[in-house]
Amino acid sequence: MNRQTLLTLLTIFALLFSLSFSCNAKGKDKAKHVVFIGLDGWGAYSLPKADMPNVKKLMEDGAYTLKKRSALPSSSAINWASMFMGAGPELHGYTEWGSKTPELPSRVLNKNGIFPTVFQLLRDARPEAEIGCLYEWEGIKYLVDTLSMSYHYHVADCNKAPKELGNVASSYIKEKHPALVAICYDGPDHTGHTEGHDTPAYYEKLKELDTYVGQIVQAVKDAGILDDTIFILTSDHGGINKGHGGKTMQEMETAFIISGKNIKKGLRFDDMSMMQYDVASTIASIFNLEQPQVWIGRPMKMVFK
Repeated sequence: MNRQTLLTLLTIFALLFSLSFSCNAKGKDKAKHVVFIGLDGWGAYSLPKADMPNVKKLMEDGAYTLKKRSALPSSSAINWASMFMGAGPELHGYTEWGSKTPELPSRVLNKNGIFPTVFQLLRDARPEAEIGCLYEWEGIKYLVDTLSMSYHYHVADCNKAPKELGNVASSYIKEKHPALVAICYDGPDHTGHTEGHDTPAYYEKLKELDTYVGQIVQAVKDAGILDDTIFILTSDHGGINKGHGGKTMQEMETAFIISGKNIKKGLRFDDMSMMQYDVASTIASIFNLEQPQVWIGRPMKMVFK
C-alpha cells in the first residue's frame, strides 16, 4: 500500500468516525410519543387530599414536583403560553388571563406569525409527525400555533358534555398514534370559580378528572404504544377562594408529573427550581429538538434515566 492510498483511507476513516460521533452526540429520542395532559386551575396544594389514584400512579411510576411556579399574573393564557412557548410574558407577549394576541410585541415570530412553540419546533424537525391539541377552554387555540397542528379539537360545552374530551382524545390516540398530543381540561378552574378552591366540590371535580386521566392512559395501552410513551401532567395555575391571578402559593404552585419511557421512577424534585416555560424545554429535550435562542426554559434533565 503506497503512502497516498494510506492517507486516503485514513481520511475516510476519520470522516466516518466524525459522522458517527456527531449522530451519537445528538442522541436518540427519549420516547416516540408524548401525551401532555393539562388541568386548568389545578393547584399543587390539593394533591395530598385529592382522591386521584390514576394521577398518583403516574407520580409513583415517574418523577414529579409540587413546586413548579406560574408566571405572573397567575392566570390562564399567560401561563399556557409560557408552557408551550418556552419563555415568559416579557418575551412571548401574552400577559393577561384571556390573551388571544400578544399585548406586548412578541420578541420573535415564526413563519406562522406566532412566537415559537414546541409544536412548531417538532413540526419543523419532522414534517410528517402527527401533532394534536384537544381542549375545553377555547383560549388554548390562540396559544398553540394551530398551523403547526395535524389536528385540533375544541369541546364546545364541557359542562354539558364532560366526557367528550376524554372520548375524542382516546379515539385520536388509538387511531393516529400522535408523536405529541396536548389534552387540556378546564374543570378545576371552572369549579374553582363557581364553588371555590379547596372545597368539597373542587375535590369531587378532581376525582372525576382522574377517571379521564385513567381513560387516556388506557387509550395509550390500547394503541400499543405505552412502552414508547412519556406522560406529562401539569397545570397553568392554582387558586384561592373563588379566584386566581394573585401571588399566594395556592395560586402560584402547580404540580409537574412526568412518567413513562426513560423516566426515573419515584423521583420527587421539589428542591429543584421549575417554572412554566421549563415544560416546553423538557418536551423539546425528549425529542432532541434544538431550542430557539429566544427561549429561556431549561429542560428538567434530572427526570431522565
